[in-house]
Amino acid sequence: MPTSRPFVLTVALLASSLATCTSQGDIDTNALPRSSIAVIAEGISEQLEGVDLDDACPAGMMRVSGSYCPDVEHKCLRWLDPPGKYHAFRCAEYAKDPVCRAPRKTLHFCIDRDEQRLPDTAYDPRPSNNVSYAEAKSACSARGARLCGQSEWQFACEGEEMRPYPYGFTRDSSACNIDHVELGKPGQGLHDLRTASNASCVSPFGVRDLAGNLEEWVTRDAGSGGKATLLKGSWWMPGRSTCRATNAGHDAVYHGKETGYRCCR
Repeated sequence: MPTSRPFVLTVALLASSLATCTSQGDIDTNALPRSSIAVIAEGISEQLEGVDLDDACPAGMMRVSGSYCPDVEHKCLRWLDPPGKYHAFRCAEYAKDPVCRAPRKTLHFCIDRDEQRLPDTAYDPRPSNNVSYAEAKSACSARGARLCGQSEWQFACEGEEMRPYPYGFTRDSSACNIDHVELGKPGQGLHDLRTASNASCVSPFGVRDLAGNLEEWVTRDAGSGGKATLLKGSWWMPGRSTCRATNAGHDAVYHGKETGYRCCR
């Protein structure tokens, strides 16, 4: 987990003070026993080990860094549903040796740990729904962030292991807000079954609810063809709910009870 920026800066400033101690009001190392200085210096050294001062993410965001595979082949070992129209729709268990069919790319970015709430819905502990691509893009921009790219979102979900589900290779309907069947009645709209953050629905990078709960807006990778507006992660229905599943059927103004967002930077 990334070290928080306030802590890193505090440690760095303390280290600087101990090193110089020349300005009025600085720590007077001459007044400290050498043993005390050694203990403080050792503690600072341990805390700073492996920390990049430019690598910390803002509060509420997680650092995603590593080698991403643009094209993954998964093999389903066991389907969840009986023979019929939707037999090859939900995979109960994937093989744990996915194949990367393209050169890997190094990615480094920050992503919101949780699905986000619009400012006017802060009273609700659940993430905001009925959010359009345009609204999501504007909300991210207003806080100095942006909508995640398709590859970024997928990597945050699957990690370097190329997991089909954020939590692993075997589908777990209890881990994430998925696989509800009482979705609503024709002409009456969807039941709103979103929940607050699900701590058990977590990716290798500590990002939550990348499968189910709300379908999240992302921007299609440049040069991959098609319109920019994509939805990822599915929602609470019995959907594929995998890291690679993508909904490309909506434009920038579409919104529904199932649509939400998170930001990257």
